[in-house]
Order: sequence, then C-alpha cells, then structure tokens
Amino acid sequence: MGKNIRRIAVFTSGGDAPGMNAAVRAVVRTASFHDLHVYGIFEGFQGMIEGKIERLETSDVANIIHLGGTKLKTARSQDFMTEEGRQTAYENLMAHEIDAVVAIGGNGTYTGAMVFTETYDIPFIGLPGTIDNDIFGTDYTIGFDTAINTAVEAIDKVRDTAHSHNRLFFIEVMGRHVGAIALYTGIGTGAGRIFMPETETDLEDFVKHLQKASRRKKLFNVVVVAEGNQNGNAMQIAQYLEEKHSIKSKVTIIGHLQRGGSPSASDRVLASRLGYNAVNALLKGKKNVALGTINHKIVYTPFEKAISDRKLLNGDLIKMADILSQ
Repeated sequence: MGKNIRRIAVFTSGGDAPGMNAAVRAVVRTASFHDLHVYGIFEGFQGMIEGKIERLETSDVANIIHLGGTKLKTARSQDFMTEEGRQTAYENLMAHEIDAVVAIGGNGTYTGAMVFTETYDIPFIGLPGTIDNDIFGTDYTIGFDTAINTAVEAIDKVRDTAHSHNRLFFIEVMGRHVGAIALYTGIGTGAGRIFMPETETDLEDFVKHLQKASRRKKLFNVVVVAEGNQNGNAMQIAQYLEEKHSIKSKVTIIGHLQRGGSPSASDRVLASRLGYNAVNALLKGKKNVALGTINHKIVYTPFEKAISDRKLLNGDLIKMADILSQ
C-alpha cells in the first residue's frame, strides 16, 4: 500500500477526448471501493490554482460513461507555468488534504505534472487522454479510436458525393505533428493517398499518380490530409494543383468534429482499464509515471520518458497504405 494515501484527486487537462468521462468514472468508483475520498479538480491545472476542487461520490459519475467531452472540464493554464501558480495549486491540494493525483491528458499535462512533482512530494499518475495517439508508452490513447471512427464516417459520406460527381476531394483531419489519425483514417476509407507529417510527398509525383489513375479509369476520389503535413494543409495542396495543373478539387475540413461524440466501446474499455489501474498503482506505491497499454498489458512509463521519447508510426502500416492505394 502507498504511504498514507487516503484522499486522491482527478482532473482532465489539455484538449478534450472522448472517453475522458469513462476514465474519471473508473477512478472515482475504484477509489470509493478502496474507501478512499476522491475529489474532482475542475478545469485542469487552472482549476487547481483557483481552488475548483469538489468531493465526488460514485453517484456523481453515474451515466457519464457514454458522454463525450469531460465532466470535469478542461482549460489551458499559463499561471501553472509559474512558481507562484504551482505554489498556490499545492496549497489548495493541501487544504483538501489530498495525497495523490490522477492527471488525464497529453504531453502538456504530463509536463505540468512532472514539473510539479519535482518540487512537491505529491504522487501523480498520468493517463493518456488525447485523440492524436501521440503519447509514448502506450499503443493507443483515450479518444483515438472514437476520433478515427468519426473521421471514417464523415469521409464515407463525402465519398458518396465524390463518386456521384467524379470529383477529387481532399479531406483534412487533425494532426499537427503526428499523422496517426490520417494514417488510420486513410486505411479505413481506402483513400487514394495519405499526406502526413512523417512522410514527404512530392506534389509533382502525386500529380503523375493522379494522371496515371485517370488513364486507367481508376476512381480516385478521396485524399486524406493531416493538418500538419509537410506539403501544407488541404486547401493549400488543392490550390497548388489548380494553379499549376488546372486540376480542380473540393476540400472538406472535419475539424473539431473529431473531438466530440459518444466514445466508442474500445475507448470506454481502455479508459476504464486505465482509470482502475491508476488508483491501484497509487495504492501500490507507484508515482510520477504514465499508464498505458502495450500489447494489451498495463505498462508504466516515467513522465520524463513519456514526454521526451517520440512515438513513431508503424512503418509497415505506412507501406501497406501506399500499396493498397495503387
């Protein structure tokens, strides 16, 4: 058992992700099972500074497992980047006699937790809550599966129009630095090409690919573009094709639709597993680590490693996507 852990807090931070509510629910109910007092911190690190901390009972997390977003709200916090802000946050935790914290979010959340624990002796456990699936130390992050399912559903509907009018559509999905959403969505929709930050695509070679497909009378309707790919966003690529080669196309930006909606069964199960194991990890004396699943097994990664190490896309999936798009 962890030393003197009787009260824990849980919060969500950074961008919201479907499944965060399922994780909060699991933390609250597992803590209650172990006779721990559990508190919710509203609006992330900023709420910690402003003292937005409330006791949570099991009934407070009833009927939220299926909801998107986060019951605890989320916010960015510039104040937490200062020593004064972190000192105030610590004092508020101490005012509620909180012994440990479960933080649900991405790299920014992990960074805030790591910096905080370097000064204050309060154990933190991190859970990977982000649709981007860019956290090192876990195969999948909470919200990723729902995001790609949302994108696939949207593209399937766009494809109906693309096919009916024989038009080329560029579909832009989220992914400023990592192309996981684009890769999985592109494979799932049979996209003709996928533009990602990790791979460089020569636009002139792409034009030749389009022309070759046209000569073969191959239906080439959908191209998936990660917003942060090396060739520019979907609008910029479409503009280049029209100006340089008179190739007309349509652009659809899925945007924040990918963040919302009821979480998939996969995300609900993943979030529940991680929330449950976060409480058990604290009780076993674990601290300042991020939880994840690798090959379906729970793993622990120190915050520093989870933040500094880069999660790479599966090279075989990239190769497969290219072959299947021919």
